[in-house]
Amino acid sequence: MPALCRDCLTTFDDGKRCPACRSPRVTAHPELFDLTIAHMDCDAFYASVEKRDNPDLADKPVIIGGGRRGVVSTACYVARIQGVRSAMPMFQALKLCPDAVVIKPRGAHYAAVSKEIRAMMDELTPSVEPLSLDEAFLDMTGTEKLHGHPPAVMLARLTKRMKDELGLTGSIGLAHNKFLAKVASDLDKPRGFSVIGRGDTAAFLKGKPVRLIWGVGAAAQSSLDKAGIRTFDDLLRWDKDALTDRFGSMGERLYHLARGEDFRRISANAPVKSISKETTFFEDTADPDLLDGHLWRLAEQVADRAKAKDKSGRVVTLKLKQANFKLLTKRSSLPDTTQSADRIYRTARALFETVADRGPFRLIGVGISDITGADGADTAGDLLDPQAAQRRAAEKATDAIRARFGEGAILKGRSIR
Repeated sequence: MPALCRDCLTTFDDGKRCPACRSPRVTAHPELFDLTIAHMDCDAFYASVEKRDNPDLADKPVIIGGGRRGVVSTACYVARIQGVRSAMPMFQALKLCPDAVVIKPRGAHYAAVSKEIRAMMDELTPSVEPLSLDEAFLDMTGTEKLHGHPPAVMLARLTKRMKDELGLTGSIGLAHNKFLAKVASDLDKPRGFSVIGRGDTAAFLKGKPVRLIWGVGAAAQSSLDKAGIRTFDDLLRWDKDALTDRFGSMGERLYHLARGEDFRRISANAPVKSISKETTFFEDTADPDLLDGHLWRLAEQVADRAKAKDKSGRVVTLKLKQANFKLLTKRSSLPDTTQSADRIYRTARALFETVADRGPFRLIGVGISDITGADGADTAGDLLDPQAAQRRAAEKATDAIRARFGEGAILKGRSIR
């Protein structure tokens, strides 16, 4: 059986240890050197960047998030062992892990590091489809002739370079389609390299819960539960027409995914249509101060991403999910495009004020769309808000100070709610 050492990149026949360096970090699979669709997911990306930048944090539990009334954005594996999870209220995370070091997210810095990783992926293949700052699909079809090595070797080399040159780790999922590649990347984190081949797809999916499907959240799971569908085995008992009648276009997709089929192509360099950020609360909340704090942090993160991509948007969107899973979406079109955290926040806040239902809510999200370049952004005056230009100038000055002295150099009071 083909095998690969992820430490020294030696290829050999099946074995538990590398014959060259004796490392146990070996991946072996009958189709290892034939598969070409991959998903790379950085390990606890934000927390890993903070630990890399500050070696004193190496063995400490690190939580990235807002103030005591905020929620966890992400946590390192040391904190996860103690039960800390993304979207958990900060007060609960600190009860589970009282010795954790809490760090405010540095969106612009993470985006800059993400660009370094993306540059490494672009050297492997022109077909890279980023999903977020810390994960992407790669189509390695036809690259063996270019690199002189099969895709599996080059993917292992990618994560080795990330570790050696950037001090960060990532996990690889290798399969014959996007669905299975994304599933595989999560099987052996951190520093994993998992393979799902054509020959073992059916056996792998047998008995697995349908929540394994990316995009099947609580609302979709509830609908599937009502239909008696909890596992892939349950899905296999439905024919395509019945699933389509019950679930629409999603039904046809479920029919194919139940059989390990995914015909979506990896879309490289797709134009950015929107930039958004949302958070799901560990417990539903109607606390106005907490919700306002989240609105600001989400607006700030959207603005950071827009600035990192040199983009701006004309439409601001507010997304709310009620306790009963009903989704509320409101949009506001601006006279010009924006990448300003202050302007995104104030627009989203105004939208929030028009919502009759005061909660509780289980999710809140903010985004911008109708995306274009950053040139000309935030240039229109506002006769109803004469202080707007002054706040935008202050935000630019704040960005410059943070770029020089770090994200924590200046904090707004609402960011620690």
